Amino acid sequence: MKAGERFAGQTVIVTGAAHGFGRAIAHAFAWEGAAVWACDMNTEGLSETARLAHQDGLTVQTRAVDVGDAAAVGAFVAEIVAATGRVDALVNNAGGVRGQVGRPLEEISPADWQAIFAVNVDGAFFFAQAVAPHMKARKSGRIINISSGAGLGISLTGIQAYASAKAAQIGLTRQLAHELGAWGITVNNVAPGFVRSNPTTERQWESYGEEGQRKLIDGIALKRLGTPQDIANAVLFFASDGAGWITGQILSVDGGK
Repeated sequence: MKAGERFAGQTVIVTGAAHGFGRAIAHAFAWEGAAVWACDMNTEGLSETARLAHQDGLTVQTRAVDVGDAAAVGAFVAEIVAATGRVDALVNNAGGVRGQVGRPLEEISPADWQAIFAVNVDGAFFFAQAVAPHMKARKSGRIINISSGAGLGISLTGIQAYASAKAAQIGLTRQLAHELGAWGITVNNVAPGFVRSNPTTERQWESYGEEGQRKLIDGIALKRLGTPQDIANAVLFFASDGAGWITGQILSVDGGK
């Protein structure tokens, strides 16, 4: 496959890039010519993301950043702007269940609840807050949040905070779309269906057993699970010139429900 030029000269930030969706999104932007800055707290996975990019002749800059730390987020964005002079697109992919499993409501501690909101909602807010002044100055920008089908319905994990946080992220998407639209900044959301993309989803898949796996796939119109590349394709669309008059939208990439 030949590398493209669709995002040549642009600077793109991808959070949660140590594996799965984030890695696929970072590589896809780099393949299309963007200067990609990727972050995660999983430094081993982040190094693998950079190594695999280099293997394909691409470059992905990586940094360890806690997306729930506003000061760390601000410092990362400042470093990027100092190095490249711009931020064209932000992909808020960092998220997940933080190692939690479904439990009864009364067993959930405040710390458990807040931990999931910190990575799924706070991180998206802090990054949007940090890049907005730079995008406003250029009167252009793309913010793409990665939520989940759980934010539109219920979570297959049964984790209350995850479903709630992903719904909150969708609300943030719509609100920021209206706030930032006057500066030519679009804010959209990709809501993936179930994809086997990281250790957590692999454990979830195995927990269903053969019957549960078959039932899950039977409930998908296309009768197959998606891939991280399917999610990356949707993100690149929202970041492209072709999506210039689309904002505040949630695109379900789930094979059809």
